[in-house]
Amino acid sequence: MRIRCFRFIGILLAFAVACCLAQAQPADREVLVQTSTIDALLDGVFDGEMTYGQLSQYGDFGIGTFNGLDGEMIAFDGAIWQIRADGKAYRVDPAAAHTPFAAMTFFDTDYYARVPAGTDFAGLSKLIDGLVPSSNYFYAIRVDGVFKYMKTRSVPGQKKPYPPLVEVTKNQPEFEFHNVVGTIVGFRCPPFAKGVNVVGDHLHFLNISRTGGGHVLAFEVEQAVISIDLTSRYYLMLPTTIAEFAGTDLSKDREKELHDAEKDK
Repeated sequence: MRIRCFRFIGILLAFAVACCLAQAQPADREVLVQTSTIDALLDGVFDGEMTYGQLSQYGDFGIGTFNGLDGEMIAFDGAIWQIRADGKAYRVDPAAAHTPFAAMTFFDTDYYARVPAGTDFAGLSKLIDGLVPSSNYFYAIRVDGVFKYMKTRSVPGQKKPYPPLVEVTKNQPEFEFHNVVGTIVGFRCPPFAKGVNVVGDHLHFLNISRTGGGHVLAFEVEQAVISIDLTSRYYLMLPTTIAEFAGTDLSKDREKELHDAEKDK
């Protein structure tokens, strides 16, 4: 009986040690984690089942939106922010905020460079082209600096039945900043991510006072630095409790809709 007791205690101890080791494992910092798809968002699937608290287990750096398409999300430096249609930034309670579309990762700099004065959106894309080794990976992008000009937008919260995203952005509020200090956060996704995420550079901005920002439409750099994190793994989580997602047609080519919704008019 005593031997059996010792064996049982040994099994319990081994189980406890295994649990502790599992909990002690570091988070996978080389994976881009995403909920839902950009084409679903384009089709008006504006409700999600995942909270930002849940998504934050997989990263602390990223962009996205909120249930009802209520503004733009930007996350970095340990905080999540919501830029609403009034152009103002609000600190987010991760446990309370749900998202229909967002992507997050843990940011570790792999490439770094100074951004020349006068660089605009197209110029930044060319600069990134010269810094990264291939267009076949996912990259997290961060730009910190002073911007001579910054143009952003946000989108107002919608009510059901939700319209397509391209209809919402026809009347989007836009904001202009001059000589503003702040941070651009976003991702560059490879061509094969078409329909799942935004191919190319998708960027959001937050000023240093944490009072305003939004989805980046245009900018001109005064002085800035860029940091890039090559991310070699990609994990997509699709909602299983959102009827609109299950019922939407994701076979359509929505490239033109995406261009119209995301780019400067």
